Amino acid sequence: MKSYRAYWLCQILGWGSYSLIGALGVMQRVSRAEAVIGYGSYFLYSIALTHWLRGFVRRRGWLEADRPRYVPSFAAAWAIGLLQALMVVAIDSLILGSRSGLLAPSAIAGAAFGISIVPLGWMTLYIAITSGRRAKEKQLALRDAELRALELQINPHFFFNALNSIRGLVLENPPLAQDLITRLANILRYNLHRDAGHTVPLESELEAAADYLALEAVRYEDRLRVEFSIAPETRGIPVPPMLLQTLVENAIKHGIATLPAGGDLRVSAEMENGAAVLRVENPGRLIPPVPGPARLGLANLRDRLRILYGGAASLKLAAADGRVTATVRLPRHP
Repeated sequence: MKSYRAYWLCQILGWGSYSLIGALGVMQRVSRAEAVIGYGSYFLYSIALTHWLRGFVRRRGWLEADRPRYVPSFAAAWAIGLLQALMVVAIDSLILGSRSGLLAPSAIAGAAFGISIVPLGWMTLYIAITSGRRAKEKQLALRDAELRALELQINPHFFFNALNSIRGLVLENPPLAQDLITRLANILRYNLHRDAGHTVPLESELEAAADYLALEAVRYEDRLRVEFSIAPETRGIPVPPMLLQTLVENAIKHGIATLPAGGDLRVSAEMENGAAVLRVENPGRLIPPVPGPARLGLANLRDRLRILYGGAASLKLAAADGRVTATVRLPRHP
């Protein structure tokens, strides 16, 4: 809608300025009323004809393809220019009669040549302006497709692990298995209904992470102890979906799960210098990256941060005093 309004604004300002300059230029040899009628009509039918030209070219997709067809587009613009020239000659003859300077064949040919060039310039400007918009739309479409692909790589791995957590409880503890299935359904519902813009409020991420941790608590029992410290002002901050789940899963698999006694997993969020800072801390040490689903999850998370925020967001891992901290820094708005 915004681009359509901009199009009409350019049409009115462009043809209006051109017609005004032309009217002022002929007032030395014709009356003001004759100049206004002649160039006022030129203004109206030029807008109408070039708008029809725009629709004609768009319906045929000459400028939408990967390889735009410029020759037929400019040929159509030239034909519109000849039609404009014909209308200029006809209206000039009706208004001025024998005083018209466009009655001689040579004058008609000159007018046809000069006037037909203007729509060619219009088409050149239209292509230049819209090509940038089309390139941006294509870039956004590729960005959206890349994000969807990255998200789909994460989700199957998550649901596979969650189902493994439930499988052993189906016969052993049916009520608990039912509760965990409900939590898994909550996460699935959250995943299916998340924001189309690839972000969700941190509050939603916290709820999904809590359900995930409830599933993992069955596997690790008292080896997994969770602590949340969330600043109230961060709960509405938009974050990539499955952000916390990916970080928590990585902390459990490479920290808690490797220690016989388990340990404390701490999740915190606070505002620092206008940015939201999320930390997931677990006992353990940094190890060289090895191929695997969890490492793929962190790599995908970094890619999603890059696509959504550019260089304004970051994910860093650091180790100190026997603990590993994953720190995500996000701008307040994507």
